[in-house]
Amino acid sequence: MTWNGRNGGWEKLGPMIAMMAASAASDWDSSERRARRRSRGADDWHDGPARRGAGRKRRGRMFGTGELRLALLALIAREPRHGYELIRAIEDMTGGSYAPSPGAVYPTLQMLEEEGMIKPAKGKASEEDGEGSSKKPFKATKSGKAELEERSDEVAELMERLGEHGERTERIREKSPDLFRAMGNLGTVLKNRARAGKLDQAAMNEIVDIIDEVAKRIERM
Repeated sequence: MTWNGRNGGWEKLGPMIAMMAASAASDWDSSERRARRRSRGADDWHDGPARRGAGRKRRGRMFGTGELRLALLALIAREPRHGYELIRAIEDMTGGSYAPSPGAVYPTLQMLEEEGMIKPAKGKASEEDGEGSSKKPFKATKSGKAELEERSDEVAELMERLGEHGERTERIREKSPDLFRAMGNLGTVLKNRARAGKLDQAAMNEIVDIIDEVAKRIERM
């Protein structure tokens, strides 16, 4: 197993591990809620018609087809932002449990610019962000604002869903603070050892064995 520490890879390790914990805890929280609904005889409600637009979101993914594009456009329309700020904004909305990758955000911004939905904002100097990409802030054009107005219901539903995800993450974090602390500690220790040059292949192999053993012990509980 290898880990690419370039382009801020190690900086993302702690949040990534926390996201894994949040995902597992979210599944547990959902199972608890389903069990409570079954005990109240509410399964019919759970299996009823899906909310409008729910089919666009694939299970296990934060955004369905075209939704990241719409979210970025909506956030830029609120105030000029560059790619890193947009990543952090979505991470904040989801309670720190999800951040879109630069590999998804920057090509989407380029597409929005080519479509004429956004354009570079003046009055803010470009610089290098933590991902090695230019901090070029964008603002929404008239065309971009017109699309948002036309799709206002979709935008509202999407932003509401992201906010609900953040609220759910906070509830889960309150239920299991020690789990998040422990997972965060793991990410921090690995990141610090990598920065100190103490994560060669032999060390990584040993760490993988430790994590695998812990996973087996948890599975046997």
